[in-house]
Amino acid sequence: MDEPSAQASTPIFQQIKDYLVGEIATGRWKEGELVPSEQALVRQFGVSRMTVNRAVRELTAEQVLTRRQGSGTYVAPRKYQATLVEIRNIADEVRARGHRHASRLHLLEEAPATEALALQFGLAAGMPLFHSLIVHFENEVPIQLEDRWVNPACAPAYLAQDFASITPNEHLMAVAPLQGATYSLEASGAPREVTELLGIEGRTV
Repeated sequence: MDEPSAQASTPIFQQIKDYLVGEIATGRWKEGELVPSEQALVRQFGVSRMTVNRAVRELTAEQVLTRRQGSGTYVAPRKYQATLVEIRNIADEVRARGHRHASRLHLLEEAPATEALALQFGLAAGMPLFHSLIVHFENEVPIQLEDRWVNPACAPAYLAQDFASITPNEHLMAVAPLQGATYSLEASGAPREVTELLGIEGRTV
């Protein structure tokens, strides 16, 4: 892609973001590699420095890119990752402790992929994904908020499932058995909507 799309409905800065994310997703620029400078992108797309700067700045805020003072802009490293040897169903874990498991579905929808999600799934931004938001309970106490995004190509019937009787894990392991995975861990202040769903108090963001 040498020129931004002429589609009037898509802002130029967004087209540049989509281009950068797409090149990363295809492997042209790998984690830790230097991406073209803002000046190079200005020449490539024939737009103002301000437009390119906005695209790069937003991708940096979304942790797709990272800037190094005096060095340039690079593909951001993913947060700590490791291969999973086992993914356990939370319902089984709760029952194994001799307790009662229950879940409450708060959201089940089809939604367009953001740039960050598209990068994770290897899809173009805006492509449809399935999204569910479920709170899991142990003996009536909320213990986990499961915010899950699913590629429709892997589980086309995901939105038709009764997640009061089965967990997303059970359905996905049945229709798309796990072949490999990565995970990342981080600690952060919980948004207010999360603390409300989990019935906890504390510092929010």
